[in-house]
Amino acid sequence: MSEVQLITPELRQWIIDQASAGQQPEAVLKSMLASGWREDVAIHALEDTLRDFLAQRAKEAELPPPVPVPEPLRDTPGLPATVNAGDREVRVLLSMRSPRVIVFGDLLSHAECDELMALAGKRLARSETVQTDTGASEVNSARTSDGMFFERGENEVCRRIEARIAALTQWPLENGEGLQVLRYRPGAEYKPHYDYFDPGQSGTPTILKRGGQRVCTLVMYLNDPKIGGGTTFPDVGLEVAAVKGNGVFFSYDRAHPSTKTLHGGAPVLEGEKWVATKWMREGVFK
Repeated sequence: MSEVQLITPELRQWIIDQASAGQQPEAVLKSMLASGWREDVAIHALEDTLRDFLAQRAKEAELPPPVPVPEPLRDTPGLPATVNAGDREVRVLLSMRSPRVIVFGDLLSHAECDELMALAGKRLARSETVQTDTGASEVNSARTSDGMFFERGENEVCRRIEARIAALTQWPLENGEGLQVLRYRPGAEYKPHYDYFDPGQSGTPTILKRGGQRVCTLVMYLNDPKIGGGTTFPDVGLEVAAVKGNGVFFSYDRAHPSTKTLHGGAPVLEGEKWVATKWMREGVFK
């Protein structure tokens, strides 16, 4: 008969102490297994303790309530190799839960990437960011790229890609903003930032009238920069390489840093980087 292993208050406190010190769940689990805990008991203790701990932390911090967000893998058992995106099968290269990040392969064809770059190249201007204290768009020194926006459904390639993204994310097409295309020259970058609109800024209510908060981002790479230009997530030490046709999806169920969706565009060290970005809103974007 195997020894009964009990989940004691002391064990729960130890798990909380490790989480508070910044240890990742995988490292805590490895330590527990090395100490003789059975894997099923260790996983159960981790899940229960961390769920309760995080719920209490959220309550103490008075976090805004979570909202529904797009989820490309909602109805898939386990982690599939591919997922249906309407008109094509897209490869699943990486999936993380916290933050919710999924890297997709072959999201766009090379011909679609080339067409977007050709159409956007005629209309590029210095990129701006939304200033949530006023609701206006302004040039920001943190964003050293050239960019432009397509209107939603502006042309055939945009309509095809937008329909694919809606199918992939399982989110209404009309909730999406128009595609934004950016070009980063050597040395250009986008310093770490959040894509949701800061609720504490005076201009945010005006911005939210157009469809509510942003709830997810999909960055699609239109070319292969020679060196650099990856998408970084500093809170979790993740960097996604810029590979032509691939895309990185991440969602945020509340406008708060607890989502761990701080991200940036690493400097391009050689060559150029072109990306197309799609933001989805809570409601219909007008």
